[in-house]
Amino acid sequence: MRRRSLHIQKHTCSSCGYPAAKTRKYNWSEKAKRRKTVGTGRMRYLKDVSRRFKNGFRTGVPKDSKAPF
Repeated sequence: MRRRSLHIQKHTCSSCGYPAAKTRKYNWSEKAKRRKTVGTGRMRYLKDVSRRFKNGFRTGVPKDSKAPF
């Protein structure tokens, strides 16, 4: 089912505010913010950040080898 939140005459979406640059959100609607907030989608990039933060955002550094030097 398709949502019918795009107003034909106004040319704006009542759900997200499209075509505005910023996403529509109001602080008086706590539940609506909860539905749309970070963590409700796939988080393709963000779910990787916590692990990299734990390791100090190391890039291009080889992993510690098990063999003695």
